[in-house]
Amino acid sequence: MQAVVEVPMLDSRVPWPVEPLTPGSWLVLDADCPDERIGLFVAALASGIEVASPGGHKEVADALLAEELLIVAGGVRVCDARTGTNVVPGCCSGLEDWRDWAQALAGGSPWLGHDPAPEVEVLGEDLRVWQDSGPNRRRGPWADHHIDFPRRALAPLLMRVQRDLVGFLNALAGWAARSGLGRRGTALVNAVDRSFAVTAPLDVPTG
Repeated sequence: MQAVVEVPMLDSRVPWPVEPLTPGSWLVLDADCPDERIGLFVAALASGIEVASPGGHKEVADALLAEELLIVAGGVRVCDARTGTNVVPGCCSGLEDWRDWAQALAGGSPWLGHDPAPEVEVLGEDLRVWQDSGPNRRRGPWADHHIDFPRRALAPLLMRVQRDLVGFLNALAGWAARSGLGRRGTALVNAVDRSFAVTAPLDVPTG
């Protein structure tokens, strides 16, 4: 399981280098993110937010810090390394909802977006994660597209997602310092932590 952000369509006014990923692809967040990938994440956060002129690093940071809550399209991607199968967040899913995956430990399914609409199905002691739920499970472009894993594996997988996000926060702090954001950078890291519930205790059973 990986914390991911959907790459938006960006204009040419981003005031720092960004990794040239295709819009609609997935940006993985972890401690190893290079500066261009971190810059792409911050650009995704700022996408659609009004930024004061001249639109440099500090103006983008100020615009983000003026938001009550930061949101970004994304969530958790589930990968099966053996088969190469991935199940990705659906439309309107946000990174801020990554902790909702813990609902599957109680036999429910978190809301993972729509079009396609991922869903978690409980099969005894296993979880089956569908890329598309309902009648589309068995027909259409996502027919039988799913990943199975033991329910007991979910808690440690979610804790790994949190470790990746904590590592990404540290990488973001380094990027902000190298970008000359000073106190704005510290405040931005805190805002990302708060908005996406990164370092708050993760309450999942481990037994």
